[in-house]
Amino acid sequence: MPAEWEEHEATWLAWPYDKISFGSLNEPEGKPDRERLARVQKTFLQVISALSGSEQVNLIVRDTKQYPYILKYVGMFEVDYADVWTRDYMPSFLDDGTAVKWDYDAYGSKFPDLLKDNEVFSPSFIKEGEGGSSGDIEFVRPGIILEGGAIEVNGQGTLLTTEQCLLKRNPQMSKVDYENVFAKYLGISKVIWLKQGIVNDHTDGHIDDVARFVNENKVVCAWEENPNDPNFPILSSAYDTLSADFEVVKLPMPHMIYRNDQKAPASYANFYIANKVVLMPIYNDPNDERVLEIIRAQFPGRDIIPIDCSDLIYGGGAIHCATSSQPKI
Repeated sequence: MPAEWEEHEATWLAWPYDKISFGSLNEPEGKPDRERLARVQKTFLQVISALSGSEQVNLIVRDTKQYPYILKYVGMFEVDYADVWTRDYMPSFLDDGTAVKWDYDAYGSKFPDLLKDNEVFSPSFIKEGEGGSSGDIEFVRPGIILEGGAIEVNGQGTLLTTEQCLLKRNPQMSKVDYENVFAKYLGISKVIWLKQGIVNDHTDGHIDDVARFVNENKVVCAWEENPNDPNFPILSSAYDTLSADFEVVKLPMPHMIYRNDQKAPASYANFYIANKVVLMPIYNDPNDERVLEIIRAQFPGRDIIPIDCSDLIYGGGAIHCATSSQPKI
């Protein structure tokens, strides 16, 4: 499985339309934010614009005729879908033309309305887009539940993940079972298991909020500086585990509270590496500029584009969660 910084054929997104994910979720009871969806849609337009000079953008929509204001060179793929988190229900694309389609159960069936997203991607769907670029793809189905945000690879056979997420998704499977699946379908020779993800993450601990490869031997790891913060022991443990194998750069955490007074699962690690740019989530937090400088130092050949995710995170994720890369074959 290629690393994210390797050349892409396209990036896949799904247009936000749901007023529960962006309007009611994580809001005070009985007090929805009726303007949040419109703000999230503007965020997606910024993402599309930022990516358009880098690579093909393929956009999943419910009706291709409803979006004349979206850039004309975006590929439109019409299908019934629920949410924007393509990272989690799209296949893991390999650079030999294979798409490994994992089963998707809406994060342990926490969100039954999202279950139909397991059916979004199919061999027929990818050929029916308007103006899209998909390449020749062969589909395989391992038959286990897995979200793309739960795994992170360096393109050289190493995969990062968390025990919290994977051992919960398929309780009948052991670590060794997973390692055998990853070896068979993704060409993985080494799996590094972290204990858990950040607090209040409805995905049960996705790795893409904790640690990300920036090259085959270096990782950026989310880092909490306040010892009284509940993420402090989680991220300290992750840092120690990763340091045994890699050079690790600390990525300070943002601190965002939802309107319902719950701690938001916001993380700067949820960035997306495109061909020419890196899309960096920011949260109107004092650490925004500090982290932007850290990320700039990791990707000297790419432009770093900050994307305000303070509305998008109300749906539970940020930029990496909402993007899925299809590598160049």
